[in-house]
Amino acid sequence: MFDRRLIMNFDWALLLTGLIISAVGVFNIYSSTYPHGGSGIPLYIKQIYWLFLGGVALLLILFFDYRTFVRHAYILYGFCLALLVLVMLLGRSTSGSQRWLQIYSFSFQPSELAKIALILALTRFFRENGHPQGYILKDLAVPFLLLLLPCLLVLKQPDLGTAGMLLLIFISILAFVGLQRTTWISLAVGIMAVAPFSWFFLKDYQKTRLLIFLNPDLDPLKTGYHITQSKIAVGSGALFGKGFLKGTQTQLHFLPEQHTDFVFSVWAEEWGFIGSFVLLFLLLLLISRGLKIASTSKDRPGSILAIGLTAMLFWQTFVNAGMVVGIVPVVGVPLPLLSYGGTSVITTLMAIGILMNVSMRRFMLSH
Repeated sequence: MFDRRLIMNFDWALLLTGLIISAVGVFNIYSSTYPHGGSGIPLYIKQIYWLFLGGVALLLILFFDYRTFVRHAYILYGFCLALLVLVMLLGRSTSGSQRWLQIYSFSFQPSELAKIALILALTRFFRENGHPQGYILKDLAVPFLLLLLPCLLVLKQPDLGTAGMLLLIFISILAFVGLQRTTWISLAVGIMAVAPFSWFFLKDYQKTRLLIFLNPDLDPLKTGYHITQSKIAVGSGALFGKGFLKGTQTQLHFLPEQHTDFVFSVWAEEWGFIGSFVLLFLLLLLISRGLKIASTSKDRPGSILAIGLTAMLFWQTFVNAGMVVGIVPVVGVPLPLLSYGGTSVITTLMAIGILMNVSMRRFMLSH
């Protein structure tokens, strides 16, 4: 029998916020790719297609109790690992990176799905292994393994940005479930000890990006060009912006990757500080709804799941927005629902669907 509480607890605010941000994203991609020459389908139209597919995925997710996803988390996690291995063997290579699987004319990026798979797997582990007094280091052997496997496969592509996202999501969930103070100290010491050696495992272009982050003037016409042009675009927007389709950095295509990594720069140039504030407020509203769902969930899996998904949205927003103004290294992290990209859009809408799922069923007992 249908439970009326599912409708009563439907999170319209979360859905409406996601739809508004998505509409802004299409609007902004239209501007970032204007004029739309060539015989292919314009990117803003493709983005609408992806949003439609993501919307279908969101609706399908609502029909299943989120606890079902948690129960089958390890299967979903294993499936994503298999896809990441397939990327290594059969993936399509672009600009020196091998991140996409191609099926006929459809291509997708399994590393985006790995974020949700990791969150589900960690949710199941911490559901089954509770430690009210806080976890010690040896309790985290399995969670570290769950993080390490996808991270290594993603780094092999190479995709430092997504690997960093997986790590930040992992740390956020650890902070929520609770570690003993000595565990945090041990982790901090371990990270500081290992961090210097990680330099030798980075690709040359990754090392250059970090050096450029510290000093963009080292190579302003090549590696530092991205961040220099982005800062010019953001700064030239001033208070109210230059207006729709009037951003010179955007329309003269001085701004690289302006429909993906640097969409926020396009928006800031055209709509200024006020427009940027409104956009960030909408993203913050989306994140705050996720935190509200985590705090009102009546069971541990729902809270952990909501925290993990909200952390994913928060860190992507923070890193992308920080990247375009130079306070974070350029690592190619998409801005949720705003950057062009099919897998990213679908994954974000799936995350919103799971958050809505937790909210809808917070007063319903698990079976």
